[in-house]
Amino acid sequence: MRSSLLGLALASGLWAQTDRADLQDLLAEALNNNPEIVAAQKRYEASRQRPTQVSSLPDPMMSPSYNSSGRPWPGAGLGTEVTSNIGLMVSQEIPFPGKLSLQGQIASAEADAELWRYEEVRREAVAEMKTAYYDLFLAEKLTEVVEKSKALLQQFVEISESVYKVGKGAQQDVLKAQVEVSRLLDRLTVLRSERESAQVRINTLLYRPPDTPVEVPSEISRPKLACTLDQLYQKAEENNPRVRMNRKEIERDEYGVALAKKSFYPDFEAQFSYFNRTDLPEMYGLMFKAKVPLYFWRKQRPELESATSSLMEQRRLYESTLSNLYFKLKDPFLKATTDANLLELYGNAIVPQSTLALESSISSYRVGTVDFLSLLSNWQTVLEYEMKYYEVLADNYRAFVTLESLTGEKLTP
Repeated sequence: MRSSLLGLALASGLWAQTDRADLQDLLAEALNNNPEIVAAQKRYEASRQRPTQVSSLPDPMMSPSYNSSGRPWPGAGLGTEVTSNIGLMVSQEIPFPGKLSLQGQIASAEADAELWRYEEVRREAVAEMKTAYYDLFLAEKLTEVVEKSKALLQQFVEISESVYKVGKGAQQDVLKAQVEVSRLLDRLTVLRSERESAQVRINTLLYRPPDTPVEVPSEISRPKLACTLDQLYQKAEENNPRVRMNRKEIERDEYGVALAKKSFYPDFEAQFSYFNRTDLPEMYGLMFKAKVPLYFWRKQRPELESATSSLMEQRRLYESTLSNLYFKLKDPFLKATTDANLLELYGNAIVPQSTLALESSISSYRVGTVDFLSLLSNWQTVLEYEMKYYEVLADNYRAFVTLESLTGEKLTP
């Protein structure tokens, strides 16, 4: 019995360090199949085409013409009328210097913001897949632990029956053991439902049939956090998609304010004309026009005030994002450090010690020095803390997933 108990504890994997085998494959499949990621990527690719469009000069206008006196149909007076002519006018709008460049910089900043919006969508998909993966791992491990514990409890039933038959035990011991077996069966039913739900969730994220089998490794190693909270915050300031997006939106609105100030200056138009006259010399013309912002108090000034307000809004949003980011980091950071201490305590102290206590109580119960209630209590302690170990391990990985999503750093093995 002692060797079987030790085998049970080791088989539960509390000291195993085998890494997961297929999470990266699941992530790759999810990233390839997720329509939201594809849509965000295409939106970014489309935005990259705008800077050259908005920073180019407007298309020139070409105006062919025919002029004649007394003969209305085209070409009727050519060669006979002195004033008849054929002409061509070409005009080109020229915005005030700097406007086109600012429009291109605004579009470029918007494209960069779309890139970080795409990265945010991608990270959310990765975090969702990892969370579902660890949920499935937890359901698998808890089911395995309860199954092994049920097998051990059924041995207790046999022991209590044999002790009762020789007159050293009570019938209530047998009944108590049978009740505990029934309670474990109830718990197994719930765990199997949770396992199926986690598997369906993964298949949904992969956009494949919900009953497709999903394999998880028998064990995963404990993650280790090598960064301080300040280091994580610094990494998040540099790589968090929402922070970087807000920065690009501020940059865009700064250019927008500069462009609004440029709107107080006139735009221009250059026009070149050519006329071919039959009996007279050819005639050329060159003309320049300026669009005067005469009603600036109704157009340009409100435009500048609107752009300035938008810029102030984005700066406040950026400050709010940074403020919330610290809280979003601190909570999973504290959870990760706390869970690491609990895993050390459960894996290296409580579970091994409670396992030894259970082995001792089994031997003592056989010879009648320990009652069945003490034996059952020791068994429940082992079961409870083995399950807690895996619950904390999965919770620890979820905290790491949140930190990865916020900082862009790879923290899990």
